[in-house]
Amino acid sequence: MKLKYFIKDLDFLRVYNSPFKAPKLKWYCGKIALGTPYFFPRKWVKGTPKLIHDAVLKHIEREKRYNELNPNYARTIKSYDELYEERKSYSYAVTKKIGFDFVRLGWKTKYDSYRHEWNPMISFVFFKWQIAIMMIPDHDSHYWESWLYYTRETKGTTAEKIAQCRKEAPQTWTRHSSDGKEETTDYYDLILKKKWL
Repeated sequence: MKLKYFIKDLDFLRVYNSPFKAPKLKWYCGKIALGTPYFFPRKWVKGTPKLIHDAVLKHIEREKRYNELNPNYARTIKSYDELYEERKSYSYAVTKKIGFDFVRLGWKTKYDSYRHEWNPMISFVFFKWQIAIMMIPDHDSHYWESWLYYTRETKGTTAEKIAQCRKEAPQTWTRHSSDGKEETTDYYDLILKKKWL
């Protein structure tokens, strides 16, 4: 079952056999600096006495601070022992010392359109160091949003699909400079292979 979802996560690789220009591969090598996708590489573990103790103290401090700032809405703070018992069943995020992360193409739908959130990436961490390979096309938001529309909403030949994309999901944007000049860009002209322009 997991293999099925992993293969679905690799769906973005079909872009290499499409009318869209191939994305560039960018490498990063250095101290951990890239999220996978939101947080630095981490894993979830069962609570150790130290993790639980730290989490309980942090919770109590947060509750005390809330009560100081909101005296009219003060909340009852559970005892340390009560909170400790409660948090024994929790999982805790800890920084990965060594490990791989595969980050699929991040996207969502909003207001009936596709929205790009993050680019695909493979990350390897070794203590405080990270090596990452990222797939980053030029004009990445316009690129991935158009590609998602192309693969999910269009039918017919490649030329018909592109025409449908240009009509139903246009990527024409106008910028106004400080001196009042207008500059209009159709991003399809920048993200499609020459053969399909």
